[in-house]
Amino acid sequence: METFSAKPAASIPEACDSWSETCAAYRFLSNADVTWEDILAPHWVRTQERMAAHAVVLCIQDTTELDFNGHEIAGLGPLSYEAQRGMYLHPTYAVTPDREPLGLLDAWMWAREKRDKDGVRPGLKESRRWVEGYERIAEQAAELPGTRLVYVADREADMVEMMRVARELGTPADWLVRAQHDRCLVDDDTTKLWGATTDGAALGEISFTMGGREKQKGREVRQQL
Repeated sequence: METFSAKPAASIPEACDSWSETCAAYRFLSNADVTWEDILAPHWVRTQERMAAHAVVLCIQDTTELDFNGHEIAGLGPLSYEAQRGMYLHPTYAVTPDREPLGLLDAWMWAREKRDKDGVRPGLKESRRWVEGYERIAEQAAELPGTRLVYVADREADMVEMMRVARELGTPADWLVRAQHDRCLVDDDTTKLWGATTDGAALGEISFTMGGREKQKGREVRQQL
């Protein structure tokens, strides 16, 4: 781990100091008796211990692509484009409101299956990762009664199923999900979610410069909560 962390962007042969060290690293990584969950388990325990020292912890979830395109590796699947090869990683990242990183709590990792002739992709229901992610945080909340946990997700997690599970569990952890749908509110079918939200006074605001990307120029951004 010290060898890899010293050169995090390097390949295994580049990071290792000798061919024997490179072979040893590959033997370690190919050990079928040790899973990635086993390797991360001690880190998850230490993360929880660090969380217990804080009054509020943000549990942030999102999905990233592990792009191994061009590598001859078994078990890979399509990414955002069918021709790309790799895997998906969906971790839960614990951080304080002051932006102090505490570590990882949980992770989903999977490879997509190719679409069939009808364009349907078989395999697991990927949206389930958001629901199970909240369930894991709810378990953490039961073990950390002195810490307020807040589940944070982007609009892909804007699902009734996730909200229903949170309610059934008694909402042991707060949740903050970016809204994708301008829903009618329960108490008033004529009032929509976004209108009711933006009519209130802002609780906080940040401003920053977003860099340019593709055909979009860089610009100043103001966000309110």
